[in-house]
Amino acid sequence: MAASPSFERAQRLPKTFAWITVAIGAALFIVNMTVLLLPSLPHSEQMRSLYAQPAVWVPLLPRVLTVWLLAATLAWCHARKALDERGAVRIAQLRGAGSRFAAVYLTAMVVNALALTPLFYRAQVLFMPGGPLHEHVGMYGLRSIMAASVLVQSVIQMLVIVGSVWLAARFALRERGIAPVDASSAMPDPVAVSNRGAAALVVAAIFVSLQMCISNIASGWVDLRDLDMVLLLLGWFAVPLLVCALAFWGAWLGAAPAPVQTHPFRAVAAAVSAFALLQAVCIAFAVGGLLWIASVSVSGRSSSGSLVMLAIAMAAVYVVLLVVLVCAITRRFYRRYL
Repeated sequence: MAASPSFERAQRLPKTFAWITVAIGAALFIVNMTVLLLPSLPHSEQMRSLYAQPAVWVPLLPRVLTVWLLAATLAWCHARKALDERGAVRIAQLRGAGSRFAAVYLTAMVVNALALTPLFYRAQVLFMPGGPLHEHVGMYGLRSIMAASVLVQSVIQMLVIVGSVWLAARFALRERGIAPVDASSAMPDPVAVSNRGAAALVVAAIFVSLQMCISNIASGWVDLRDLDMVLLLLGWFAVPLLVCALAFWGAWLGAAPAPVQTHPFRAVAAAVSAFALLQAVCIAFAVGGLLWIASVSVSGRSSSGSLVMLAIAMAAVYVVLLVVLVCAITRRFYRRYL
């Protein structure tokens, strides 16, 4: 028996939600950059010269892409969870789920752009050169305050994205006046992609989003203008792609042979847990290594070579632990469904 168009639309709903968030994010980004760089606006020439610098546009692009990736992944998870729990037949009875999701998400993003973003900018201007509080903090204090501001802004923006996607999905997927479905007449839900692959993709997307958030915060303590283009591209593009691939590999191994259902928010929980544990282990390893280097330098030996060795060891430990922890924690979260 051929599936009806509404049934097929229900099966595509997770991808529809995901692409809606990307489209809205891209549209708002284009509008924002167009308004910001318009030649008719004051200081537009200064802004264009600023954004032409690699130290500005190279980090900006992956930050924007990370926001889109996080929103799209969470939107996919909400719709996939609804499909797993209710079945495609019930979801097919929803009218205009995609348009309702888009309306609520767009409203939330516009409010965020018009309210929170200017508020953060005004707070930063207070401590910039020429600002009323700049002389009280000095240059070193300015860097610390700007880094702390990036931390607070990143956390709040992530919470805004999570809350906006949740609110939009809740409004779009609510059931009103839907007739109960006879289980015997319900068509089986075909799986567009394997549950194992879907779970691994969710883990990888959430993990690399968290990693990029931490990188964004850490960049507040580093003067990116001192780095050349190659290092910027490696740090902001190559490294996140490598982290995403390793996280996907670990989750793919952990979800073997395949869960009966995707259970997307178990994948989200696995990614968050693995990321938090990995950061804790690496911080402990780094502190121990620095204490060892300090004890070596006291004895009169050069510490420059030890720092290089520590950095190489940290990178190797991070790569190995990333795969191992993601694999182990994903298996733990999916153990009862394998």
